[in-house]
Amino acid sequence: MKIKSILRNISRHSMFFPITCLIIVLVINLIKTPTFFHVSINNGVLYGYIIDILNRASELVILAIGMTLVVACSGGTDISVGAVSAVAGAITIYLLVGPMSSGDYRMPYVLAILLGLLGAVLCGMFNGFLIARLKIQPMVATLILYTAGRGIAQVITQGFIIYVRKEEFKYLGNFIPGIPVPTPIIIATIVLILTNLLLKKTALGLYIQTVGVNRRAAKLVGLNSSLFIFLVYAFSGLCAGISGMIITSRVYSIDANNAGLNIELDAILAVAIGGNRLDGGKFSLAGSIVGAITIQALTTTLYAMKVTADQLPVYKAIVVVFIVVIQSSEFKRYIGKLLSRITKHGDRKQVEV
Repeated sequence: MKIKSILRNISRHSMFFPITCLIIVLVINLIKTPTFFHVSINNGVLYGYIIDILNRASELVILAIGMTLVVACSGGTDISVGAVSAVAGAITIYLLVGPMSSGDYRMPYVLAILLGLLGAVLCGMFNGFLIARLKIQPMVATLILYTAGRGIAQVITQGFIIYVRKEEFKYLGNFIPGIPVPTPIIIATIVLILTNLLLKKTALGLYIQTVGVNRRAAKLVGLNSSLFIFLVYAFSGLCAGISGMIITSRVYSIDANNAGLNIELDAILAVAIGGNRLDGGKFSLAGSIVGAITIQALTTTLYAMKVTADQLPVYKAIVVVFIVVIQSSEFKRYIGKLLSRITKHGDRKQVEV
């Protein structure tokens, strides 16, 4: 009975399904590729399938952190983060080299990055103003930049794909000399740690959940709901900007049409797979991180199975629907009733014997 109780408690934990889904995907990879978990050091840097998954998932992890707080506080999603990441990348690269991909920087590298991040934060603040102040639905409000964001990036770059020919520009999206761990993993870890400290060491996490559960009740106890919603969207913009820096650094260029394309959908799915409620309230950053890694592991698995980039969304959608259905409260309730019936039926048989 004690073992059953322990298993029941484990299965009811919020992280049970996200971790189970991740383990299933990883086991499939291990069966297909026995050396899947093998990690080696070549030329002073770490290599391996698992390192590649963590590396490629880094920008999605950062976006999922911002998306988690947005969903928890406002009960809505920010579908503009992909376009905002393109805007941030466009600002930074244009300020650095101009429209003609010149070989010399026109301003300090760090200053250009900070200005790109500032642009992303301003985009987030614009979304926050529409939602918190003008009371526009989050999906509709963020649809504006989702539609216009890439156009803004195209205006900044004057319609060109701008390349950066400086060696140090690739450090953010690849490796820093002397450090074996990919830089995106380090950046994502720093963002996660700082965000978690801010939420755990202050009352901010509790306030966000309170606003998400009942905005009117939060107002009655003295919380400025509009301010918190405004802040989480500004933070989501910052996360999109950081992801934009990584995305552009990986390819040493900015392509306003393709930078961060459709990544907002994966960010929302990461939050859902992580067991977070999409109508606001209680949230789990850890669940969203596991969800983001699961999505990237799934993408790597499908590519290994020779699924083309055009077919990838179809297979990914099937798997994600299956995962989300498993985590739904209605499905859990149905499984609970089914197990209860089986248990009762077994008890009756024992009594008859």
